[in-house]
Order: sequence, then structure tokens, then C-alpha cells
Amino acid sequence: MYTIKLPCIAKIIADYAEEKHLPNWIDSRIDCSWLPISSEELYLEDEIVPEYLSVNPSAIHLLEANSDRIDWRLLSENPSAIHLLRDNFNKIDWNLLSENPAAVCLLGANKDRINWELLLCNTSAIHLLEANLNKVEWGWLSKNPSAVHLLEANMDEITVVHLSLNPSAIHLLRDNGYTENIISNYAILQSNKKEIYEQLIERNFTIYGL
Repeated sequence: MYTIKLPCIAKIIADYAEEKHLPNWIDSRIDCSWLPISSEELYLEDEIVPEYLSVNPSAIHLLEANSDRIDWRLLSENPSAIHLLRDNFNKIDWNLLSENPAAVCLLGANKDRINWELLLCNTSAIHLLEANLNKVEWGWLSKNPSAVHLLEANMDEITVVHLSLNPSAIHLLRDNGYTENIISNYAILQSNKKEIYEQLIERNFTIYGL
């Protein structure tokens, strides 16, 4: 079973299926195997789920009073939990902390523990990235809304696919002619939707991204 994660293609296929009154193939074969837990575990009535509470920025007072229930790995991405993480340094998950916008000072003091790839998506870590450009992977940085000035100065390094996800970089797409390519490619997909749909069914693909 394969999974398509391109929303534009997914929408084209879904529209075509609806237009032609085809079987509910897309909805019935969505691949949810990537979920970390089962749907039954996702909704537990009358019970607090520690994992979810640990990432909730507004739940710090509850977590402080129930430290035995904390999921320390997930707490590492909670922007309101920096003081708890400082006091429990050995329990920090540095991968998740690298994405935490409130943890920049802690990361700056422990550069050898940073996951630089994940830091590239951290909107508050631009000064760390500017000081360590040799560690920058420009594809990931292209998604970072706070990195536009770096992207503008390094247009030959950016990845257009990732730049398209950056809400602060639309002018870069427009001013460099990338939007014309996007419109052209989408038109090609639209004009060949019947063939695309049939080929995907043949290859047992699951549509993801509707």
C-alpha cells in the first residue's frame, strides 16, 4: 500500500471520482497506519492522558503538581515548560527541544546537543542558524517564516517545494517566476486527471491529503 501526500493531486482525483460517480475508493482506503496510537486510545473518557497534557502550554500548573505523570520527551516541545526542563536536564529530548521556540537560550548554551535539521524549522532560532550556516540544509530552512532574509540572500540554495509552504515567502515565489510554473503544472494535472486516477488505482495507491 502506498500513500500520496500531495494535496493538489489528491483533490484532483477526489473531484474526478465525485464527478464520475465512482465508488468511494478514496475514503475507504485511506492509510492511517502512520498514527502512533489506535483510534480507541485517542479518546479516553473521564481520564487525563499525560502525553497530551505534557505538550499543553496552559497545563504547567497541573504538570508541576503531578510531575510523576509527565511525559518528559513530549514536555521538551512545550514552550511553557523551560523551567521544568532546566531543573530536569537529563530528561530533555534534544530533538524535540530543537523545535521549541522558547528554548533558544537553552539550545544556545548546548550547541553540541542540537538537532540542526529540526532547528531549521524553529522560528526563534534564526540567530543560531545565521552563526552556523555550515549546518544549514536549505530545503528545510526554506519553510521557515523567520528566515526570509537568509533565503533572499541565497536564492540559488532554496528548494521551491519547501518555499511554497512558507507563508512569508510568497513574494519570492512570485518575483522569481515560480508561480507561473505552479499554475502550468496544475493545469497539466487537471487535463490528465482521468489517466492519473486510473493509473493510481492500478498501482494500489492510497490518497492522503484530502
